[in-house]
Amino acid sequence: MNLEDIKKGLTNIKRTTFGISIHELRKFAKKVAKQDYKYFLENNDFSSFELKLLHAFVIGYAKDDIKTILKYFKTFIPHVDDWAVNDSLCQNFRISRKYPDIVWNFLMKYKNSKKEFESRIVATVLLSHYLNDSYINKVIEVLDSLNTDKYYAQMGVAWAIATVMGKYPEKCLEYLKSKNCHLDEITLKRTKQKIRESYRVSNEIKLLTKAL
Repeated sequence: MNLEDIKKGLTNIKRTTFGISIHELRKFAKKVAKQDYKYFLENNDFSSFELKLLHAFVIGYAKDDIKTILKYFKTFIPHVDDWAVNDSLCQNFRISRKYPDIVWNFLMKYKNSKKEFESRIVATVLLSHYLNDSYINKVIEVLDSLNTDKYYAQMGVAWAIATVMGKYPEKCLEYLKSKNCHLDEITLKRTKQKIRESYRVSNEIKLLTKAL
């Protein structure tokens, strides 16, 4: 399947009032991933939003060794400039669960980045695949340290911490109350907002968070 065939395939996918059907796009991405996925990832010209989103999904669905998949993940990072592409890439990156240490070490190369979407990528992969007993303490430390000068980084960290609150409420409350919390005022405000909006967080915890 060459790039022109892929573009043609995209035009045939069922669309909704809001644009391309994500469900159908995922199905198409699985089809691309089962064929010569490397050709697509190496020749994609990113000439449309759909091609970027397809790229993100194909990386997640491709079956290969972890070093190869991470190479394509790394190559794609500079092209991520949209929250939907960012979150699709990260949430779909389930190979993280099979190779947690390797992917963790890869992510830590971006921990001190000043780039908006590199910070959001770290936050989104962590909230999607690393909220477990083995990693939770390190996850909180990393989220606290990420650069949040820009909006989508702020929202990524806020979303991640709100997700931590849903799964580890006592640990998260302890962090937010402690001197180890270095969130800037805006990110903290957005974090509280995300916690209030979360269906995973109890009303009791929401009230306690509001008082912080």
